[in-house]
Amino acid sequence: MKKNVLMLKHINIEGGGTIEDYLISNKWEIDRRELQNGDAVPPKLDYDAIIILGGPMNVYEEDKYPFLKDEDKLIKEAIKKEIPTLGICLGAQLIAKASGAKVTKNIVRQAHQKEIGWYKVKLTDTGKKDTMFKGLGESFDVFQWHGDTFEIPEKGSLLATAELCTNQALRVGKNIYGLQFHLEVTEDMIYEWIDTYDEELESLKGMIDVEKIRKDTKDKFSSYKDRAVTFCRNFFEEV
Repeated sequence: MKKNVLMLKHINIEGGGTIEDYLISNKWEIDRRELQNGDAVPPKLDYDAIIILGGPMNVYEEDKYPFLKDEDKLIKEAIKKEIPTLGICLGAQLIAKASGAKVTKNIVRQAHQKEIGWYKVKLTDTGKKDTMFKGLGESFDVFQWHGDTFEIPEKGSLLATAELCTNQALRVGKNIYGLQFHLEVTEDMIYEWIDTYDEELESLKGMIDVEKIRKDTKDKFSSYKDRAVTFCRNFFEEV
C-alpha cells in the first residue's frame, strides 16, 4: 500500500521542490493543498506524514490569511497524534507557534535583520545525535529567505544554529521537525524568487548582494541538492 503525505502550500512559487521530487520518485501519494488558491486545510488527519512549506506571510497574520488558523489546529493535532511532520521556514514557525513558542521579527543588535541568500548553519549537540541530520555534516551551507524567527518551545529541542539567526532547526516530540532554512529549493526556484521578490531585494540594497546569491547558487547547489536528498531519506524512511 502506498504511503500518503499532506503537503500544505502557501504560495505558487514556494513549492515542494526537492522534497516533492523525492516523494514522487519513491511513489508517495501527495495530497497537495494550494492554500493560496482557496484549497482547504483537511479537517481530518489520515496521512502518513505532513509537509508544511514556506510563504511570504507571517504566522501572526491570521486575520489576513484565515487558513493559518486552520493550520495551527492541524499542527496541534499532528503533535498529539505523533504524525511525522516537517515544516519549512513559515512551516517551521507555524510548528513553533502551535507548540506554544513565540514567533517574532529576527532582531540583531536592536535592528530587524533579514536572512536572504547562502549562510552556514551548525548542528547543536542534540542535532548531531538526531537521525534526521545523519550524513549532513556538523556544519553546512543552506539557502535562506526570511525575516522572522521562532523561539524553542518548552518541550522542543534546538537542533541547529547560525550567527545571524540563532534558531535554525527544532524538533517537537519525537518526529515533528521545523527548518528555518529552505532545504526544498531547486536552482530554478531560487532564480524565480530573486525575480519575483525584486522589490524586497531592492529595499535591502547594500545589505543583500543579489549577484553573490546567483554566484553562490551556481557554486553550492549541486552539493546542496545531495544534502536535501539525504535529509529526505532520513525523514521519510522513518515514516
